[in-house]
Amino acid sequence: MYDAIIIGGGPGGYVSAIRLSQLGKKVALIEKSLIGGTCTNVGCIPTKAILTAAHLYTDIKEKAKKFGINVENVGFDLSGIMKHMSKSVTMSRKGIEYLLKKNNVDLYYGKAIIKDTTHVLIENENRIIEGRNIVLAHGSIPTIFPPFDTVPNIWTSDDVFKMTELPESIAIIGGGVIGIEFATFFSALGVNVTIVEIAEHILPYEDKDVSEEIKKALKKNKVKILEKTKVEKISFNNNEYVLKTTGENKEETITAKKVLVAVGRKPNIPDDVKALGLKIERGIVTDKTLKTSIDNIYAIGDIRGQIMLAHVAMYEGIVAAHNIAGDKKEMDYTAVPSIIFSNPEVASVGLKEKDVVNQEEIKIFKFPVSANGRARTMEERIGFAKVIAHKETGKILGLTIVSPSATDMIMEGVIAIKYGLTAEQLADSIHPHPTLTETLLGAFEGIENLAIHI
Repeated sequence: MYDAIIIGGGPGGYVSAIRLSQLGKKVALIEKSLIGGTCTNVGCIPTKAILTAAHLYTDIKEKAKKFGINVENVGFDLSGIMKHMSKSVTMSRKGIEYLLKKNNVDLYYGKAIIKDTTHVLIENENRIIEGRNIVLAHGSIPTIFPPFDTVPNIWTSDDVFKMTELPESIAIIGGGVIGIEFATFFSALGVNVTIVEIAEHILPYEDKDVSEEIKKALKKNKVKILEKTKVEKISFNNNEYVLKTTGENKEETITAKKVLVAVGRKPNIPDDVKALGLKIERGIVTDKTLKTSIDNIYAIGDIRGQIMLAHVAMYEGIVAAHNIAGDKKEMDYTAVPSIIFSNPEVASVGLKEKDVVNQEEIKIFKFPVSANGRARTMEERIGFAKVIAHKETGKILGLTIVSPSATDMIMEGVIAIKYGLTAEQLADSIHPHPTLTETLLGAFEGIENLAIHI
């Protein structure tokens, strides 16, 4: 008998399996398709691989001459970009398989069907295994809805990675994280891109000033952005899609060779999971230990339908593992970083300016990337670091960064918010010079009314 059977080998599932094994438990991990789940195979890793290529191409085109580098006839080969992407995915997948083997996790490939609260059938092997606990890590699937579900060959994010040639034009439905990352990629390679976003602005979960900075960057690549706009009707005629949209007091027709629906993902909850009788709202409901309404069944990652990010799934997997092993550990979601691999990158953690309730209690300071010495050496001017702090205590409540390497720099904010650090404490920490992290230093100094470089 296993101590735990984990269903789903994505970021949450494989991390949970390894941690359980490290804690001395006997673990089975069942994956129906490819180890690594959405993130490794059709999400984080392939997206960042193709975006790295696109960013490099953009830098060469826009900066080489300014840096005194002579590059003639610069171009790109899509098949080479896709080959790089495939290699990145394969290496990540093999790395996970190696780690599971190293940690003595029994890995089964096949469709898992839960028979009862302790037995799981591995369908293709016609084999039933038994476990004291079951961890649901089924992940998510792309969301597609009317009118897009009635027209053939509409792309979701999963389909982009199968392309063999670039479309001349693409309409991206949804200006959230997925939509903006793909808009960045396609526009960098010269595709005519239109983004249709129903909310007030693109990146609706970020502050408006973040949206405005990313709009500047996208418009440099001639991306058309329609905000507060809804697609009412779509048809496919003469080898192109025709989209009828309505916005503020106006209607517009868009044509594109491809349409990508990028409005997020929804929890993957199969019938055997539903049959258990678990409490389900948008996703599987759990407590802070990741336990469901059934004592020995846990749920982690996207199947919960809450914060659907790979790094959150990983940590949920660790918390679930410790609780199964007899430790007491609870999830803390107060310092979850959000990251977007646009160009420049976006990263945020904690309180957003748009969510501030009592303006009297907080102080906000924004330091521009254009005032950073390292950014000037890189020919980067778009962006800022914005700090939200408690006015009296100086305690950091939120940090938003729009900058090259923002996705790496955000960890300073994560640690500050998680451990209750103040702007003064962070400003008193020596930041290396010349680096982009000094943009953060300038923002922390600004909270103290002591900014030097602005």
